[in-house]
Amino acid sequence: MTNPPPPAPTEALNLVREYLRLGGKRRSANDDNIVSTREWEADSAEAKIFWERRVETLPREKRAEVISHLPSVSVV
Repeated sequence: MTNPPPPAPTEALNLVREYLRLGGKRRSANDDNIVSTREWEADSAEAKIFWERRVETLPREKRAEVISHLPSVSVV
């Protein structure tokens, strides 16, 4: 059995990769098809600024796309 290929890089995926690289700790939560984030640990200062400037300013649909690429709080 082989592993599926990684997702193709998109703008949303690239934003998440940079956020995580900067020390971002947010996790995605999908409850009844409502996408949100959870924070149990504080982001690094750099990740917090990145999220505020690059993700929170996106339109709702684009922000949801970014959030969907974060590691999930759900165990599948």
